[in-house]
Amino acid sequence: MRFLGVGNVLDLGSLYLRLIAEGHEVKACVTEPLSAGTLAGLVSHVRDWRSELDWVRQAGPDGIILFESVAEESGAQQDGLRRDGFQVIGGSAWGDRLENDRAYAQKVLAEIGLSTAPTWEFTDPVAADRFIRERPARYVLKFNGPNFYASENHVGLLADGRDVRAVLAAKAAEYAGQAFSFVVMQHIDGIEMGVGAYFNGERFLRPACIDWEHKRFFAGDMGELTGEMGTVATFDHSDRFFQLTLEKLQPRLREAGYVGYINLNTIVNAEGVWPLEFTCRFGYPGFATLEPLQQTSWAELFRMMVGRSDETFRIRRGFSVALVLTTPPFPYTRREVPIPIGLPVFFADTLEDADRRNLHYGEVGLRNGELVTSGLYGWTMVATGTGPTILQAKDKAYALAAKVLIPSVRYRLDIGDRLIETDWRRLGDLGLLDPE
Repeated sequence: MRFLGVGNVLDLGSLYLRLIAEGHEVKACVTEPLSAGTLAGLVSHVRDWRSELDWVRQAGPDGIILFESVAEESGAQQDGLRRDGFQVIGGSAWGDRLENDRAYAQKVLAEIGLSTAPTWEFTDPVAADRFIRERPARYVLKFNGPNFYASENHVGLLADGRDVRAVLAAKAAEYAGQAFSFVVMQHIDGIEMGVGAYFNGERFLRPACIDWEHKRFFAGDMGELTGEMGTVATFDHSDRFFQLTLEKLQPRLREAGYVGYINLNTIVNAEGVWPLEFTCRFGYPGFATLEPLQQTSWAELFRMMVGRSDETFRIRRGFSVALVLTTPPFPYTRREVPIPIGLPVFFADTLEDADRRNLHYGEVGLRNGELVTSGLYGWTMVATGTGPTILQAKDKAYALAAKVLIPSVRYRLDIGDRLIETDWRRLGDLGLLDPE
């Protein structure tokens, strides 16, 4: 099969490596100059994906285009390519709006019958500041659009909202009078939990997955919000939660021509399920977290999606724990912190072939035949472990991470701890998980 990856920083590099190892042809678009070294020597780079459309078309039903992100116009481009007869997996224009326009997403969630937290949309920081002063409470501040990083959002700590007002004032000063879009959402206490599934344009493939992300930079949920530092996921016990949440979106996704993976992040508590936001793309490290649990290969899964040939795919029972191994300048970028790349990537002598299958390369590449760090962010790689329990999967993931030897590498040491200690039991008590 032939696969053309469309993005700018090679988010799905590890997935492309799996496809190449299975004998498929892969080309990936890399437009970000600071990502020129990412998977260099491992995945074929192209600068203009449009110039490769004939290459994809020549493969007929074996040609697939994979969109990595919800960057500007990517969804509209996908819709147009589908109209032109191409097989495209990624999302749709409507999916882009679901992820990037948070107020609109909350409206859609309410329309399909889900409980939503009160949310107010603004483009004027002064108006938002006045709103919070007049209605003091604990709020969550989230910025709209693909041009904001996760680290710019803020989960309020104070009952009168003063910290949210301070973050807004700093952002207003940064933008120096330019308008930007954001939402202020009422804070809800509970357990953060996600649900995700693959959609083939008509229906969801089963099973769905459930996951628990760890977004703060440091252990104990301290420090900056990052894209992600580690995740626990499983396909087990997921049917009830999927039916309560994401499954209700199926008619709207079908109407929008959506084809790809979609995830809904929520807060759950005794009052119910409170959806927060969508990820309308594969997500990093989401796809790497799920891969060890998927017996169906990526190529088979993608063929199944574009051909609408099956409703289920093969999975392994149990849990996957993913650890994001980062290097500086993460959680910032080399635009803000110009730290050099090219740190050597070594592995312990005890690394086995089975271990390599659970290492998912991110921003690394070959230089003079040696593996080194590369890229814009410092998303160096992901280590995964699987097992019948969260604890067993966690222990395997950390044993593998210890075999990765990179100067200045860092990762959280508490991925899965809260889920093991309290949250898994609480979710069972709330009746949100399928019976054991």
